[in-house]
Amino acid sequence: MIILATLNARFIHASLGLRYLLANMGDLKARTVMREFTIARPPAEIADELLATLDGEEDPRTEIVGFGVYIWNVMRTTAVVRLLKAARPDLRIVVGGPEVSHETNEQEIVRLADHVITGWGDVSFARLCHALIDGPRPPGKIIAGEQPPLERIALPYAEYSDADLANRLLYVEAARGCPYKCHFCLSSLDKTAWAFDLDAFLAQMLVLYRRGARNFKFVDRTFNLRIDASMRILQFFLDRLGESGDQLFVHFEVIPDHLPERLKRIIAQFPPGVLQFEVGVQSFNPEVQQRIARRQDNGRTEANLRWLLGETSTHVHADLIFGLPGETLESFADGFDRLCAMQPHEIQLGLLKRLRGTPLARHSAAFAMRYDPAPPYAVRQTGVVDAATMQRVARLARYWELVANSGRFKRSLSLLLGAGPSPFFAVLAFSDWLWQRTGRTAGLSPESLVDALSDYLGAEAGLPAQSVRQALLADYVDSAARGSPRALAGLLPRREAPRRQSRALASRQERHRTAGRDSD
Repeated sequence: MIILATLNARFIHASLGLRYLLANMGDLKARTVMREFTIARPPAEIADELLATLDGEEDPRTEIVGFGVYIWNVMRTTAVVRLLKAARPDLRIVVGGPEVSHETNEQEIVRLADHVITGWGDVSFARLCHALIDGPRPPGKIIAGEQPPLERIALPYAEYSDADLANRLLYVEAARGCPYKCHFCLSSLDKTAWAFDLDAFLAQMLVLYRRGARNFKFVDRTFNLRIDASMRILQFFLDRLGESGDQLFVHFEVIPDHLPERLKRIIAQFPPGVLQFEVGVQSFNPEVQQRIARRQDNGRTEANLRWLLGETSTHVHADLIFGLPGETLESFADGFDRLCAMQPHEIQLGLLKRLRGTPLARHSAAFAMRYDPAPPYAVRQTGVVDAATMQRVARLARYWELVANSGRFKRSLSLLLGAGPSPFFAVLAFSDWLWQRTGRTAGLSPESLVDALSDYLGAEAGLPAQSVRQALLADYVDSAARGSPRALAGLLPRREAPRRQSRALASRQERHRTAGRDSD
């Protein structure tokens, strides 16, 4: 038996990588099974379940477990592999994925595994399994994955089960690679971008749709790179809206400065709740952009974002990265304020991570970059941002998720953003205050945040108490929360017992927020 396994960040994720491997197993597919877990499961439970799956196998040559290894699961996967090897030293374990494709000599999971496939594994894993079962065995541990023409790769979408379609976010890709060379991104190692045959891809999307799929997350790094293909894909989903009353949710990553008029015309036709664009702004500082080889027209980026937000129903999720080489706190604050003024639906604030294999390492000495040695390898300090400031911004990012990106505090957020010399420094001051008050960035209930915002905006920021109460009351009622914050005692209207809603009615924003950024 051959087991394909991975540890997803959440249950809602369905591993696209495993399904590619399964679809390309050829004559070994009949003896291959797929097992998905989450990083919340104890490693011992996962190991026991995998060993139980293997029970009854008579020929140990056929016992192979392949793991997909990523930045978010490498530590847990290492623990699982260690347990498997302790219980069954003869078990052949193969690992592959972005996290083990570079700097392999430094990783414990590589030491524990029998073989490591670096790079593309679509056809290489099946070939390795044949060699392990039938011989001749490969001479070395590290195996460079073959990058075949895309037409030789079997598409994986038939491997999504009906349960996946009903309960999970489906990851799909119309193209691989990226022509851009941003130093913090693994895609910078690609020579270009490669597109799957569009007719074949859309045929598979139609099959998924007719099976009931309604949530599609494209993992293409640059969806709007090839405008003709982008328009055909958008038209495909627009047509589905026309033929069915069911709603769709489609997520794309887009480059922000490339929205020609013909693409704009089709984007503007989508109704609310369907399209979501993840826009990687990362930094508005031209010197920083040049330093990390990021080509971005800031003026066009801003114009396109304002158009998306003002003229379309697209949900816009914009990304900023703190800790880039040479980026000061003040420079980042300017970029945040510039983006905040456009009022995207979400601003994702992330700390820079040094992914294995990326060109980011070339800046370490010149800009005194220091990173956490454990995943996700977040930056700890730079030559212009000390460790204490880095920690302050990390806390700010967490509180921003709870207050701003949660969507629970729209009116109160407006008061907070105006309670300082600039929106960024207003939020930073609140973050510092909340940390001093609570000492934690997790486990804060909506009610505790209402009380905290009431105390801060009133007593600390000096805003009129009546204005603060009105904003918090309206936000809390709109959120449909059922608690009783101290700050709103005696003000909440009588509320009926909540009605149970279908999962299908979950907000588009919540679906995206729980999906996360697992493609890194």
